[in-house]
Amino acid sequence: MAAAALAGIGLRAGHVEELLERKPPIGWLEVHSENYFVAGGALRAQLERVRADYPLSLHGVGLSLGGSDPLDAAHVASLATLVRRCEPLFVSEHLAWGSHDGGHFNDLLPLPYTAEALAHMVNRVDALQESLGRTVLIENISSYLQFNCSSIPEWEFLAELAGRTGCGLLLDVNNVYVNSRNHGFDPLRFIEALPADAIREIHLAGHSTQHVAGQDLLVDTHDAPVCEAVWELFAATTRRFGARHTLVEWDASLPALDVLLGEADRALAIQAAHHVVAV
Repeated sequence: MAAAALAGIGLRAGHVEELLERKPPIGWLEVHSENYFVAGGALRAQLERVRADYPLSLHGVGLSLGGSDPLDAAHVASLATLVRRCEPLFVSEHLAWGSHDGGHFNDLLPLPYTAEALAHMVNRVDALQESLGRTVLIENISSYLQFNCSSIPEWEFLAELAGRTGCGLLLDVNNVYVNSRNHGFDPLRFIEALPADAIREIHLAGHSTQHVAGQDLLVDTHDAPVCEAVWELFAATTRRFGARHTLVEWDASLPALDVLLGEADRALAIQAAHHVVAV
């Protein structure tokens, strides 16, 4: 695979028409699956125009995969239909929950890292992969509090989940950095502990610093360029795993398309500088 095909950007509404007109040489695009569940209509037609020019990845944010409610059968069926229509590179979800007793929260909330939660996630990922008939990637999330009952390091939890289910991992390097600062661990320890063969995709994004209860808290806001510390961690990640499909996310305070393309170009340059072979 050509190196340029490894870099992608998240497709956002403010960039769609310019992207379709210019057709810049970006390798792939990622969209939030739930935005395209409705059959027909302008959004679905727009997505099909984009899909004619670029490979797509479907990234879910609303399934509440780690929640205690039964998996939403209608949600899974809509996702399966979209997968068949788009034939995406990847289908991904989060190691998170976001609903309870039928109510939904506008956030991705962390799980306690326990043996019970791990068994629950194994069952849920198995069920999702069986329904879709394909491998799903699971992403590590950012978090701002920790559960006292957690008994498994997050990186071991992810590695065990991948080993038991055969799922892939979507490694969000920014989230690793954010959590390392918020919770006080070495981000390189996190990276080194993950199984290389499970890493299928990487996310990069910007974050912000907020002052909460007398201390600085990093928040995964996706509203700024990737910071230098995260670029350095991405370089270490590249040395550890080789070249992987890498996506730059930017969701708020959306910049000009060329700014986002420039971030993707920098990801490619880092991969090239570390002499990795595309896989």
